[in-house]
Amino acid sequence: MLDYKAEFLRWKEYEGLDADVRKALEAMENDEDEIKMWFSSDIAFGTAGLRGVMTAGTNAMNVYTVGRATQGLANLIKDEKAAERGVVIAYDCRNNSELFAKVSAEVLAANGVRTYIFESLRPTPVLSFALRELNCIAGINITASHNPSKYNGYKAYWEDGAQLGVEQAKAVAEYMGKTDVFNDIKRIDFDSAVKDGKIEVVGRALDEIYVGKVKEQAIYPELFEKVAETLKIVYTPLHGAGKILVPEVLKSCGLKHLYTVDSQMEPNGNFPGTPNPNPEFPEVFEEGIKLAEKVNSDLIIATDPDADRVGIMARTKSGEFKTLTGNQVGSLLLDYILTAYREKGIKLDNPYAVKTIVSTELATKIAKENGITLHNVLTGFKFIGEVIKNYEAKGYGEFVLGFEESYGYLKGTYARDKDAVVASMLICEMAAYYMQKGMTLYDALISLYEKYGYYFEGVQNIYMEGVDGKDKMDALMEKLRNDPPKELGGIKVVSVRDYKSGIITDLETGNTEPTGLPSSNVLYFVNANGDVVVVRPSGTEPKLKLYFLVNGQTAELANKALDGCKATMQKYL
Repeated sequence: MLDYKAEFLRWKEYEGLDADVRKALEAMENDEDEIKMWFSSDIAFGTAGLRGVMTAGTNAMNVYTVGRATQGLANLIKDEKAAERGVVIAYDCRNNSELFAKVSAEVLAANGVRTYIFESLRPTPVLSFALRELNCIAGINITASHNPSKYNGYKAYWEDGAQLGVEQAKAVAEYMGKTDVFNDIKRIDFDSAVKDGKIEVVGRALDEIYVGKVKEQAIYPELFEKVAETLKIVYTPLHGAGKILVPEVLKSCGLKHLYTVDSQMEPNGNFPGTPNPNPEFPEVFEEGIKLAEKVNSDLIIATDPDADRVGIMARTKSGEFKTLTGNQVGSLLLDYILTAYREKGIKLDNPYAVKTIVSTELATKIAKENGITLHNVLTGFKFIGEVIKNYEAKGYGEFVLGFEESYGYLKGTYARDKDAVVASMLICEMAAYYMQKGMTLYDALISLYEKYGYYFEGVQNIYMEGVDGKDKMDALMEKLRNDPPKELGGIKVVSVRDYKSGIITDLETGNTEPTGLPSSNVLYFVNANGDVVVVRPSGTEPKLKLYFLVNGQTAELANKALDGCKATMQKYL
């Protein structure tokens, strides 16, 4: 732990301190808890990069912590002797995102690393694509994804287009630990570096290649023409980067009736009217519903601020709108893609799909029924990217779909991160497909349940904020590890997977086997009915996350199982 009082004083006395940072310092000067919060430790850098509140301090997002992270990345790149390959930088709509992106560019250029930066905000998947297209060694995206407006973040990517692996993240973190936020960071003036060719501004040319790659993922593109006069879609980017390319792609596919929520179209880091700009939350659709009812649309689509996640609302038979979860959309997409390929006579060579361990087991049923391989990976889309990378290295296998329950989907290998642009296109294509059959996407979901069984999911968050939040989470995880629940919903627990130790234990036989996945602080409990509870600390927010994955022959039985598992964990914790 840092001497927070001394560190606060050092920042206060630093003559060249950024004006906004100094203003934040002055605001917390008489609040020791605040000073301790932001100055007692360094902001953690991991495989997800940085994420935190924008304020002064070593444990916050500001120009100095961003500069230090970039200096660490630059040092790693120089170690790899890859400075000439370069780094591409993108950013979203958040307050300070453009500033942090330019600071990152200044640090890289000062270190002799070839630097590209987008001319304006872009969706996260465009960064992943551009990195690969430009053959860069790394990429940086300034975004806090779907977090509230006080947050910002720093996602670092490696040459395959996925976020940093464990070893690269560890190396950057070690360099950061040796770097003083004021004295050890190299920077040059942004405008001068652009003029001298040390920073290259990129834009529309890369967008056009990216859009082409996205449209290649369509399976039934002709469906848009068939339903052009009847299919109506409402879209909102929630003030974010989705505005840049989502409407363009949908219109270029032939969608005639695309209505945008005007009050949420302009980029705005304060997210007026949507304090939690996360398409997982039904409340972000309120403005979209008003427009949808006015124009009688079939579907509402919302993308998060950096346009890597997408959420939808579809009409029921009674005409009301109902939210579909990330698990439900992922299952629908997987089933639709496989069905469409089969109907068109397209045969895939060793097809495979990938989901995370906290995502629905309905996908497992769908994959088995269709004879394709399904891989389960740890939470984080980089692990889905790793599976794609491994298949490519072996020279076989066709990637069908990757998805995670938190509303992220990818079809195609042009990028290695979740992509709300391609997902929006495929969701609309899927809606057109079912419209031809007289069905909405909600009807299609019910049909899926009737075929495979009712698989329901839920998530609960236990927030542990404050200086001792991490210690509390660690203690609770150890309690679960040493004294796991004996039952879930009144049904005996028969298996425990501890992804930290890498061991799966069969509680009935005592037999053990390896998980086959990297070490991670995750616990996975299974009862005799096949219901699952997964517990893990969030990698980006101060909370413990509980995932419930249950099933039943009817909706009533599945809901009963879900309520039972939630009650067990509520009582236990």
